[in-house]
Amino acid sequence: MVSKNNHRIYKIEYVCRTHQSTSTLNKINSNHQIMTNQSNLSVDSQAVETARSLRKLYFSRAGFSILWVILVSVLAKTNTSIATFLFIIYPAWDVLATYFDIKANPENSNKTPQYVNAAISTLTTVAVILALQQGIPQAIIVFGAWAILAGLIQLILGLRRRKDLGGQWPMIVSGGQSMLAGAVFIATAHKPDQGIASLVGYAAFGAFYFILAAIRLDKTVKSGPVAG
Repeated sequence: MVSKNNHRIYKIEYVCRTHQSTSTLNKINSNHQIMTNQSNLSVDSQAVETARSLRKLYFSRAGFSILWVILVSVLAKTNTSIATFLFIIYPAWDVLATYFDIKANPENSNKTPQYVNAAISTLTTVAVILALQQGIPQAIIVFGAWAILAGLIQLILGLRRRKDLGGQWPMIVSGGQSMLAGAVFIATAHKPDQGIASLVGYAAFGAFYFILAAIRLDKTVKSGPVAG
């Protein structure tokens, strides 16, 4: 009788301990799931914020390129001083735009390509100023070399951002096209009809791709997590 009672007590204790262990395991799994969801939400929110900042930047870059194209088409052909200023301001603007690109990315992200691009654009601005003293062909060659390097960096950034942000195929295509255009600028720089107006198509396509990229990023922003 005592043996049966002891067996029953042991069985009850075993069931209780099993239930407690299962309950503890469920709590651990639940806490882990909550932490995972919070982590995913944090990553998604960060990606959306980055996409929102880049969308604004891309529209700004498109607007600048469109304005630059208009000024070159209307004024640069008849005014050497304006043409010189527009030649210099294009790579200089890229330095400022790259700064905002750096600010748009999370603090812990790798920004090496942006810093390299900012350095290249700064050197290009100085090189264009010096090249213009030698002549337009020399300035176009400098511009072409810059277009190749800037396009390569843009291509790399587009490939890196494609997974997290989406909407990067216009930047990838634009980067590749910039590299090709730069090679053409260098190859044709000494033709008699070459001048700052020959860069209009390059800037216009750049504006077009920036607008496309901004529109594509809009989908990332709208598909982000809803706060609350």
